[in-house]
Amino acid sequence: MSEKQAGLNGSYYGPSIPPKRDSYQSVGRGGGPLGCCCSCIFGLVFKLIFTAIVFMGLAFFVFWLIVKPNRVKFHVTDATLTQFNFSSDSNLHYNLALNLTIRNPNKKLGIYYDRIEARANYEGQRFSTITLTPFYQGHKTTNVLNPLFTGQQLLVGSNLQSEYQKQTSAGVYEIEMKLYLRIRFKFGRIKTGKFKPRVECDLKVPLSTNGNSATTFETKRCKIDYFKAI
Repeated sequence: MSEKQAGLNGSYYGPSIPPKRDSYQSVGRGGGPLGCCCSCIFGLVFKLIFTAIVFMGLAFFVFWLIVKPNRVKFHVTDATLTQFNFSSDSNLHYNLALNLTIRNPNKKLGIYYDRIEARANYEGQRFSTITLTPFYQGHKTTNVLNPLFTGQQLLVGSNLQSEYQKQTSAGVYEIEMKLYLRIRFKFGRIKTGKFKPRVECDLKVPLSTNGNSATTFETKRCKIDYFKAI
């Protein structure tokens, strides 16, 4: 029995035993299965997003080729200002009537005007807000709206009275009208989501007294400030 134990302490001539690795070296360079999985998911998500962007771009391009949309045109063709004066308590008394034409030049697009809010401003301050009746505008048609601003509003400002005196001397007042719209487009039976364009009209309106005014109002083309989907 002692001879067998002695034999165990002799030289070992078998294959070399590899050194034991540290535990942190057991994970490969790629982070193991978890790192590989994350990389695959990230690559898949990126491909899906890229494909969706390309598809939307192609769809929009095809839609544009078919419809060929043109921008709607807004003009103030006439303005009548019969009262525009300040009282001693800084209230502006006003009576302003406008003719507003809206032209839809598109052959294949109709427009739903779901909300039309008109605001009148003087020297950067709003003095009146009205809501006009919603309507639908067909292809290649022109609609005429008649916003009427009348009443009184308190306005104060450091340069307000001086600018008012200058314009009173000239007999022409610089009034800004803004339209805040909510619209939808119709193409065949398809109706789009709602958009919120804002239209700005910078007007120079002569004061009319007993039907006479210093100058004649000139038609003003309005501009669309922004076009934003809701």
